[in-house]
Amino acid sequence: MQVAKHILWTILKLFFFWILIFDFQRILFSIHHWDRLHNVSFGEWILTFIYSLRLDLSTAAYLSAIPILFLMIYAFRPSRWIRGFFIGTLFFEVGILSLIHPGEINAYTEWGHKLTSRVFMHLSNPDEVFRTADYSMTIWFVIYAVLEFVFGWRMIKWLFKKTDFQQIKNGWVALGTGVVTIPLTLGLAFVVARGGVQPIPLNIDSAYFSNNHVVNDLAVNSLYYFGSSFIAYNKSDIDDLLPPMELSKAQAMVEEMYDYPKVHDSYFLANKRPNIVMVVMESWAAEGMGCLTGDKGATPNFDELAKQGLLFTNMYATAGTSEIGNSSIFSGNPAIPEISISVQPEKHRKMPSLNQDLKKWGYHSGYIFSGDLKYGNIGGYFMDHGFDDVKDENDFPSGLERGKLNYYDEDLYEIFLQRINESKQPFLQCAFTGSTHSPFDHPKRPNQTWTGEESAFMNSLVYADESLGEFMEKCKKEPWYDNTLFIFVSDHSHHTPRANDVHRNKFYRIPFLLYGEPLKDEYKGKSIEKLGSQSDIVATLLYQMGGDIDKYRWSKDLMNPASPEFALHTTIRGYGWVRPNGGLVYHLDMKKQMENTFPDSLQEVEWVRSKAFLHSVYKAYKDL
Repeated sequence: MQVAKHILWTILKLFFFWILIFDFQRILFSIHHWDRLHNVSFGEWILTFIYSLRLDLSTAAYLSAIPILFLMIYAFRPSRWIRGFFIGTLFFEVGILSLIHPGEINAYTEWGHKLTSRVFMHLSNPDEVFRTADYSMTIWFVIYAVLEFVFGWRMIKWLFKKTDFQQIKNGWVALGTGVVTIPLTLGLAFVVARGGVQPIPLNIDSAYFSNNHVVNDLAVNSLYYFGSSFIAYNKSDIDDLLPPMELSKAQAMVEEMYDYPKVHDSYFLANKRPNIVMVVMESWAAEGMGCLTGDKGATPNFDELAKQGLLFTNMYATAGTSEIGNSSIFSGNPAIPEISISVQPEKHRKMPSLNQDLKKWGYHSGYIFSGDLKYGNIGGYFMDHGFDDVKDENDFPSGLERGKLNYYDEDLYEIFLQRINESKQPFLQCAFTGSTHSPFDHPKRPNQTWTGEESAFMNSLVYADESLGEFMEKCKKEPWYDNTLFIFVSDHSHHTPRANDVHRNKFYRIPFLLYGEPLKDEYKGKSIEKLGSQSDIVATLLYQMGGDIDKYRWSKDLMNPASPEFALHTTIRGYGWVRPNGGLVYHLDMKKQMENTFPDSLQEVEWVRSKAFLHSVYKAYKDL
């Protein structure tokens, strides 16, 4: 009986130990991200430690399973090695936590969400992790990792003494007790791990209690969230994560959505074969730009271009990463939650792309990036799709100053201009900028004085806009300028003072501008409010040039008055659906809507329509 009490007491201490570890991590997160929590009351902050308990206990049960097993084995078969395995397992688990959580603290600064399966894509290129993080982030990672490990070590030394390991001396009693207690104890740990005996296991939404997403993220156990994401990342498909819907019904609904007249006479091009210069702008967010908000923005040069070009004011990124944005722009494919098609050559090679269509008309194509194109297999995607020249940082001249992640935008534009001048007309020349990507290191200029929330990104946007303005002034002096259509579009959005919640549709709105002399006069200085996404760009452009848009199954011609208005985009562990009269965001893990701004009469209709579109797109992806 005395041994059983010791075992029970030690198990309780195990759970208490893990709660201490998790709460210590919350305190470190709160200190590091106090700027995101400064408007949170002390009472609401304290509530995170209460609402977190169910997930914390569940995670503690998973982490305690092996130590409990060693503890009980010792009671029946004592050995100093068994005691060593108990302590060693705790140290190992604390070590894993001491890597995951500091990584989350630092990643949250840029990503605005907890650590997910997205990290695995970046870890396939470890140098990207260190290059996108500034030196302070690396230092803080080491500091927090050491602090968390030392704290865990001290708690192990304090809580678990040699006297916690008790032996049942009578062999038959030990055997009988073991047969009963080991399955019973591990069974109880399993019940705690799943959150109880209810039909549906515990999920992350059990920790949600606030309208502030940062507070909710603080309450959610980091290891539990990361583990759930890891399991989902290793699934062969996402069928069981999607909101359920009958496939035949979904496909019939989507076919009806695309059943509209495809021929129209709304042409904005005066010349069907202009040169094309496309600038894919890293992280440019609509909510940080004056021409798309009506407020003071960080992009006065772009705003001036918009006054003379054709600006689409209601455009959305298909996802939150560069490789997905690029493939959507050039291949017209929507994004699918948790999937990056550019890293799957066996699938993306079956998709069409803009440059391959232009090649039939004699266009020379080039793509240049100021960083490393191996991330997300962006370079591989463009080479697989037949770009004549694909260049990145390895092709830049030596001696140029550069940021940690990439060369500065001003130098990219200088080299880009040289490449355009050397191109045979007609051409499709594309550049992908980088100075607006974390760690936002760029040459400082006098008017970069943005202060307050997201100031680092906003000042990088000011710099990028200035560099773009200087590039355009130089282009105007070149002989090819008069026959060149400029396309400016963002690869994805970013946190701004006006939009910083990645679970809201507003966050994903981006700029899309057509500019240049090939535009008909009646379209210069015009804004179009029609709603669309990056996947609609290719059909919109190719129709103007007399191309075949039928092969781009999902791309809608935004100039067609009859085409429907909608945009599908992925979020963190979910997806968003936007229509002119509202939008919704669905979270895959919590299996609930994070946002629904449709009128009451349309909420269910649009919910069903969003599911239909998502299932149809996913089925098409699996069939590639």
